[in-house]
Amino acid sequence: MSALTLSTSSAAALRADAVVVGVAKGPGGLVVAPGGETVDQAFGGRLAAVLDTLGASGGEGEVTKLPAPDGVKADLVLAVGLGDAPAENGPYTPEALRRAAGSAARALAGRKKAGFALPAGDEASVGAVCEGALLGAYAFTAYRGKEDRTAKAGKAAKADKGSKAAKGKDGKDADGAPLGEVVVLGAKPRDKAHKAAAERAEVVAAEVNRTRDLVNTPPNDLNPKSFAAAVQSAAKEYGLEVEVLDEKALAKGGYGGILGVGRGSANPPRLVRVAYRGSRAKKTLALVGKGITYDSGGISLKPAGHNETMKCDMSGAAAVFAAVVAAARLRLAVNVTGWLALAENMPSGSATRPGDVLTMYSGKTVEVLNTDAEGRLVLADALTRACEEKPDAVVDVATLTGAMMLALGSRTFGVMANDDAFRTAVHELAEEAGEPSWPMPLPAHLRKGLDSSVADIANMGERMGGGLVAGLFLKEFVTEGTPWAHLDIAGPAFNESGPFGYTPKGGTGSAVRTLVRLAESAAAGEVL
Repeated sequence: MSALTLSTSSAAALRADAVVVGVAKGPGGLVVAPGGETVDQAFGGRLAAVLDTLGASGGEGEVTKLPAPDGVKADLVLAVGLGDAPAENGPYTPEALRRAAGSAARALAGRKKAGFALPAGDEASVGAVCEGALLGAYAFTAYRGKEDRTAKAGKAAKADKGSKAAKGKDGKDADGAPLGEVVVLGAKPRDKAHKAAAERAEVVAAEVNRTRDLVNTPPNDLNPKSFAAAVQSAAKEYGLEVEVLDEKALAKGGYGGILGVGRGSANPPRLVRVAYRGSRAKKTLALVGKGITYDSGGISLKPAGHNETMKCDMSGAAAVFAAVVAAARLRLAVNVTGWLALAENMPSGSATRPGDVLTMYSGKTVEVLNTDAEGRLVLADALTRACEEKPDAVVDVATLTGAMMLALGSRTFGVMANDDAFRTAVHELAEEAGEPSWPMPLPAHLRKGLDSSVADIANMGERMGGGLVAGLFLKEFVTEGTPWAHLDIAGPAFNESGPFGYTPKGGTGSAVRTLVRLAESAAAGEVL
């Protein structure tokens, strides 16, 4: 991950490859945002006019590059759009700063050092700029040749030095290594609040990027066993409790849902428990993640065109894992236990068939009507097991249904719960973290569609409202009286289109920041 430093240097005085300034849409036209004053002065007070001539609008995520004028020690000036300027000179929102910093960091891939002269005068804005820049500077290069990466980075740097101006909607013009160092200007390195905000941003960004790496890893390298090994390695590094149940332990314990999903694969399933015990903790939060390391659909095979991205079906488990590590690294005063239900859903002679009946860990029987509705089966076992420890609340995270994507699109996840107040709290914390979410209902009338003529419940119900039906299924496996929320991140977990803001193509790390905010809020006694 990129190095991060705070500096009181002015934007014009910093020696770097580039300096980033913000521009916005003001009532009278383009305006330079606070932080970029010294750069504007170097342009003779005409930076906004120059950008306007080049066609810049100040729109969110828009990037315009200019050769640095005399008086600016960096080689390049990068102007990034912040959207509409706040009314009456008010502050920019943390999310606007995160996205702008992310867009700029992506546009500076391959460079060694850049100063970010965005409005960062208080703790919240410092944290937002740090987080956005570190998230935007992400690149997954594990499977690319070193020679190829070096060549691309060199070409990108030469392209900047040889061009007078270059502009793009998202500023993505280099495929090289990430920006080497992020310097947040206007922040005070000796200010305790600013320093704490930067340190938190480093941890959160690192754990979001850990999740992205796991999601992007090809399924021939990431299977239940290797995923569990990665958790064990991190647990040793950060002093976490860890327990891994292999296929024999799962069979002995009666985990029929996890075993049923994984029995068609040559790579047997795992249930991983990873826990952080906070000093002076008064509350315990249980997190449950769907970890289907590859989802072919099983016997109910997915049609052509729907398999290519199914390595991302373990995004929920990756988010849960990263959130537990983040809680430990931040030393939060809360207990956080993660449950990772890991399996590979494959067709074979031993695979679960439509019509089979599974006996779950809870003792309930489930008629499997569709083997591609497998996520709810592994989650059901993990939810029941998590509830046995009597946590103050349980949250599960899963790329569960295509229906949720149809309802909310590709950038928003749904939040369902058995408690309206808890659902509202999770939704609001997600919004604070900068992760779009939307509260969804659990209509009682849809429960009847899950009735089975041969078992206690079926794994499929009505087609309409399928995302809500899945939530109702999971609710059946949550102990009565335990506050529970279900995050269906099927839309935002994997970005198949172009990058935007601080969000890359591929794995996004969706829900990690929401879970961290929930853990922080629980530690502060604000929820639970």
